[in-house]
Amino acid sequence: MPPADLATSSALLTPERAGVVERVRALGPSLAGRAAQYDRDAAFPFENWSEMAAAGLLGICIPKTAGGLGADFVGYALAAEELGRHCAATALTFNMHVCTTLLVGQIADDMELSGQERSLVESRREQLWKGIVEHGHIHSQPFSEGIAAGATEGYSTTAVPGDGGYRVTGRKIFASLSGAADVHNIVCIVAGDPRVRLLGVAARSEGLRIDGTWDPLGMRATDSRNLVLEDVFVPAEREWIPAGMFDQAAARWPYFFMTLSFAYLGLMGAIMDSTSEYLIGDAGAGARRSNPIKQQGWADMNLIYDRAQALCYRVLGESGVDPGPAAVRRAWSSMITTMDGAPQLASLALRVCGGRALLRPSRLEQFYRDARCGAAMLPWSMEVCLERLGRASLFDDGPEALG
Repeated sequence: MPPADLATSSALLTPERAGVVERVRALGPSLAGRAAQYDRDAAFPFENWSEMAAAGLLGICIPKTAGGLGADFVGYALAAEELGRHCAATALTFNMHVCTTLLVGQIADDMELSGQERSLVESRREQLWKGIVEHGHIHSQPFSEGIAAGATEGYSTTAVPGDGGYRVTGRKIFASLSGAADVHNIVCIVAGDPRVRLLGVAARSEGLRIDGTWDPLGMRATDSRNLVLEDVFVPAEREWIPAGMFDQAAARWPYFFMTLSFAYLGLMGAIMDSTSEYLIGDAGAGARRSNPIKQQGWADMNLIYDRAQALCYRVLGESGVDPGPAAVRRAWSSMITTMDGAPQLASLALRVCGGRALLRPSRLEQFYRDARCGAAMLPWSMEVCLERLGRASLFDDGPEALG
């Protein structure tokens, strides 16, 4: 069965989810066709985003009643995998946008909130959804500050309440969509209050600037420069969720932190596609696919890919609120299997396809560089997941260790 059809055999792919995935697949050729140029220029994929907006995908996880496509977490994961098969950098930037809609939507619905807090969420997310559906607003979600690996600790970005909102000061690194997003949804804390807050900072806010250059090894189209905030005013209605709900979500909905891996799983599918095309392309008497050494490499590639996809799909089948320790452990394992498997797969593909695969604009050359970036991506980096797996079932670290 070709890699492109693997998802369709899974019980996860309900007809409704399949419809959303098909919207992404229909855009595939044009997205893939631009990938090399975006990579070469380290330029944000604005054209890809325009096509996704026209297809309704900006509202993928917004309810149908609010004008969106109504996809749940699993539906998004499968769509992100498909998107990653065509342009992995676009899939990564899309993830930052969708994560906010998931947090205020499906995840917020699963949280324990007071009546007042529930009303606040419903009011604020209606505003957020309307901006996306009616005005095409693009959201980013820059969390990383470079001072701690944990998802809900170590933030130095501060918010000072007053005058109908907050004054925010801090710095976010690797802030994807830095020059493209209309709203940057940043996590921060108020002095004397340990609860994490999520505030939507308008891109044109006074005191907000984008710092540095973006010239990385791979995933060059994400525009992940530094976001610097100096006494930036954020109105109270841009606090999307109640204070502390982010902390609760990190502990009770940890799958939220594995969404980056779906883009890399899609990238692995693209590597399989390209290698298969190379091997089958010469169907003559001396066909590449008849070479035993290349067959061995292809076999090893299938093992790496199938392990990653199978484990990811199992985790998706278990995903939801309040997972048990074994389920969270499998989520960490899935992250490692995908993020470590992607560069392994790309390296094998280069060996199987030979020297020409190293030359630009070879897709495999770009895939190799893109695949190398996944292991370091926070909050669930390889380092973080390996550390937690090494303690799993051996120490009682408590629920705060999940996020």
